[in-house]
Amino acid sequence: MELILKEDVQDLGFKDDLVTVKNGYGRNYLIPQGLAALATPSAKKVLAENLKQRAHKEKKVIDEANTIAEALKSLEIKIPAKVGAGDKLFGSVTNIDLATSLEKAGQSIDRKFINIQGGSVKRTGPYNAKIRLHREVIVDFPFEVVAEAK
Repeated sequence: MELILKEDVQDLGFKDDLVTVKNGYGRNYLIPQGLAALATPSAKKVLAENLKQRAHKEKKVIDEANTIAEALKSLEIKIPAKVGAGDKLFGSVTNIDLATSLEKAGQSIDRKFINIQGGSVKRTGPYNAKIRLHREVIVDFPFEVVAEAK
């Protein structure tokens, strides 16, 4: 079943992408939730026209995302966490904690666009996260989890 996405769907595609999915997934989830519409020939023509008009506007957004990416590369984030025996944390550090630390550093990024490799961090040390600022601009962001000063 060929669909046009109306919103970004994780692990499937971005808004206005033309995707092929299994019939049940499209008919029972994507279309009723308002996440997609059928890709009829007329809908494809409308989509092509909209994409053409939006292309020059998109360049400005990509340039903004690139400037934010450059600002992120200059940041060095250390997240303090309570530590038990050895380097094991009480609890874990997630994308929410990273988003909060970035907010304190002056970069407001929605936690949905931050993906920590491995899901959550349970030990101190250096880690990497992928921050998606735009569908074409993804930043590999290194950060460190350190023991909280007592």
